[in-house]
Amino acid sequence: MLYEEFDELWQVAQKRQVIFFYAGYFSQPVVAAISETIRARMDSAGAAGPTRRRIFSAFVEMSQNIMHYSSEALTPADQRDSQMRRGSFCIGTSGDHFFLLCANPVSTDRVPGLRSRLEGLRTMTVDEIKAAYKQALRAEVPADSKGAGLGFLTMAREASEPLEFEFAPSPNEPDTTIFCIKAII
Repeated sequence: MLYEEFDELWQVAQKRQVIFFYAGYFSQPVVAAISETIRARMDSAGAAGPTRRRIFSAFVEMSQNIMHYSSEALTPADQRDSQMRRGSFCIGTSGDHFFLLCANPVSTDRVPGLRSRLEGLRTMTVDEIKAAYKQALRAEVPADSKGAGLGFLTMAREASEPLEFEFAPSPNEPDTTIFCIKAII
């Protein structure tokens, strides 16, 4: 019985070509451990240096997004250091590309702003994304940002296709939405 449960999960992971999956609370030590695992997996998969760098860069931004903005935390919401917030991350392959997918709960009132920023990125060319990134480096940090405000721009810059995203209502919490974002590299 236990093996059947495990085998079912394993078969789904194999079918979807999942290389790594984590669901739980993200903290700096967890991100560091996942980073080591991703590096080792990319080495064993024979990923080229530039591809490994882009994957790692997008992973760091996704994990920072979870640690800064997930609405479910084990630490106080205003705590800036040693945050522990819930989310999930997956990396896998699809054809000749890698995909990175993450999800985390967010307050539903943040959805319009997130959607606006992400839809704007989807319409930008690679050159426009690079220019926006350079401009953001020189600009003041946005008031609602807990970082430098470069996360989505970095993900979009590293991706080989426009970022995909979705907002799904949380089934048990009406004020919470599950935010999912995917980067193809």
